Amino acid sequence: MEVRMVKVLKDIMSANNTIAAENSRVFNERKVLTCNLMASPGAGKTSFITATYNAVKDRTPFAVIEGDIASQIDADKFAAMGVPVAQINTGGGCHLDANMIQSAINQFGLPDNSILFIENVGNLVCPASYKLGEQLRIVMSSTTEGYDKPYKYPAIFTDADAIILNKIDIAHAVEFDFALFEKGIRALNEQVPIFAISCKTGEGIQAWTDWLMNRKTEIYPGA
Repeated sequence: MEVRMVKVLKDIMSANNTIAAENSRVFNERKVLTCNLMASPGAGKTSFITATYNAVKDRTPFAVIEGDIASQIDADKFAAMGVPVAQINTGGGCHLDANMIQSAINQFGLPDNSILFIENVGNLVCPASYKLGEQLRIVMSSTTEGYDKPYKYPAIFTDADAIILNKIDIAHAVEFDFALFEKGIRALNEQVPIFAISCKTGEGIQAWTDWLMNRKTEIYPGA
């Protein structure tokens, strides 16, 4: 039984990675910089994507794939802003996978030469294992969650291309320990950039979006 379980898991991951590679090919052909945003529920993923969109909308086309267990509340928010958006409901699944993204690409008018944000299901465990075809894996934490997330969920922080620390405007009120948070990350991912931001006040958003646009230019020169 144990051998069968391992084989099934390997088959699932192999199939996912094959589709992820195909998604990556499509994104590269269309020069779409794709960001897989992963965080716990309540960390501020939707607010962060909104703040990012508002900061870059005059410089690049933008789109969102919204992942939730149920509902389309956040997708409706982006649609009301005029952002091309596709909704994925997992029906109880704890993460998005490459097949879901492949299906979503055909659901809406994904603009070429754009930035695409995939808002993954709120979870710091399962999404770490599933590649979607993205170029950037963005991991968000918030001061209200405490400094210990890199210590408790090392896998997702180890593989991150950027770390976002949200809600720094209330860090003092929740007695957040910046030094221990950074120490935990650096033990796992020595060079990853860490952006301390507040979606409420806008602090740190400029530095984050400048980095994002620079990455877009580096990956897709002239796009």
